[in-house]
Formats: sequence, C-alpha cells, structure tokens
Amino acid sequence: MGHAKTEDIEIFLTVVDTGSFTGAANLLNQQVAKVSRAVSRLEDTLQCTLLNRTTRRLELTEEGHVFIRYARESLNTLYTGEEAIKLLKQAPSGHLRIDAASPFVLHQLTPLVGEFLSHYPHITLDLTSHDNIIDLLEHKTDLAIRIGDLKDSNLHARLLGQSKLRLVASPDYLSRYEVLTQIEGLATHKLIGFNDASKLNKWPLIKSVMLDFHMTASSGETLRQLCLSHQGIALLSHFMIGADLASGGLIEVLPEAIVRPNHRESIQAVYYKNSAISSRILAFLDFIQPRLTL
Repeated sequence: MGHAKTEDIEIFLTVVDTGSFTGAANLLNQQVAKVSRAVSRLEDTLQCTLLNRTTRRLELTEEGHVFIRYARESLNTLYTGEEAIKLLKQAPSGHLRIDAASPFVLHQLTPLVGEFLSHYPHITLDLTSHDNIIDLLEHKTDLAIRIGDLKDSNLHARLLGQSKLRLVASPDYLSRYEVLTQIEGLATHKLIGFNDASKLNKWPLIKSVMLDFHMTASSGETLRQLCLSHQGIALLSHFMIGADLASGGLIEVLPEAIVRPNHRESIQAVYYKNSAISSRILAFLDFIQPRLTL
C-alpha cells in the first residue's frame, strides 16, 4: 500500500466539512469530478471505503471516522511546520480574507490597513462586511471578527478585547427633551434598533422596561448615522462611536443603566478550527490587537 497524497487528504477533509462533493468543489474552485477522483484515489490507497455515498447525503464509515482524526492532526502539524519556516524568514505572504461587521471594518480595520501592508507587503488583503454571522467555509473566509459570544464549536477564538455598549444620541435631539435620568424615561423617547436581529433589540439594562422602537435599520453604521442626524437614541458599541463622543457629535445617556459585563461586549477573532493558524492570520492579529480602539 502506497502513501496517501496530501492534496487528496485535503480534498477529502473539505468534502467532509462541507458535506458534499459539490460544496467541496465550489470551495476549492475545482471540478466535482476531480474532487470525486481524489477521494476515490485516497480510498484505493488506504484499501477501504471512507465515505458511504447516497443520493441525499454523505456519511463517514467507521474507517473514515478513524482516518479523519489522524488526517486532521497530521495536516495541521505539516501546516504548522510550513508556517514556522515562513515566520523564520519573517515574510508572511499570500491572500488573507477577513470578514467583520461593517462598522468594525470602517472604524477599526480601515485605519490600520495602510500601516499593516507597509509592514507586510507580500500579504494581499480582502475585506468583506457581513453584519450577520457567516459561515467561514462557505464564504472562503480565513478570519472573522465577531462581536459577542461565540457559539460555533468548529471555530478557534482569540479575544481581542471588550467594547462597552453605550446609549447615545445627538445634542440636538436631546435638547428637545427633558434630561433623561431614569431608565423608565426611555419610553418617552424615539429609540432606534435593528430590523433583522431581534436579539440586538433586547438591551442589557439593569432594569427591565418595555422598549418601543421608532425606527430600525440593518446595519450598526446606519444606526450611528441616524443618531448623528438627530433621529433618536441607539445602543451602540464604543468601537464605532468613540470619536463621536470625543467630538461631541454624540452624547452618552444613562451610562449606569447597562449591565456590565455582558455577553455583547466581547470582540473576538475567529478562524476555522481544523486549520493550523497561518503566518498571515497571526501577523494580522498581532498587528491590530494593540492598535484597536475598542
């Protein structure tokens, strides 16, 4: 029996992770037939069936379950070795695709891109913005910045820090109302919330009150702009409004009303658990973490 090819093992793992030959082919930018041949070639080399194929789904055989555990471990060891060599050369290179909510991209990542690329000119950045959590595999994303708790067990996480939630409005808007001193007073104000993430409209207040949203939007950046345009009060992360608070464009109200700590204040970098962390990802995280203004 010969030795399995690394490429065939990588393709097999991608088939398992995506749940189909078609999904793996799309992720790898290869033809389905090539993916199928790679898995068959691997099975021929190992002289056993790794996947039971039906018209509706793929299932790992007993041999497949045994092999996949060692395959992941061995590939991660190999990748880690390759990345260690790259780091010795101090030249991380290649494509790095990063996803984050649009306000985080605009207010935290964009200002750091120029300096980062001057340090690492051989890295090509691809920034995408999704305000909802995305599937890293499906979107071919290397690294995502996520706000709040992490529930996906298939991901590694690195805590970048905490960003306090603040109730904010413009001075012009607040000038039209009596000074807000009690949480119950929110009932008399125009509140701005999210229209496609109801959990974000459950504000972590120290006292439960009924919240009636006058206006909603899909993006935190839109909520920020609405506040700056004197349309009401919103609950926003400090990482996106720090400069507005400093300039006086926005004012924080009821600063003691938010429960702290709370699950929505953690900022985490996540990447796929079954991949060794690349020198590109490591270089990016080590660079941005001390420069973030959360």
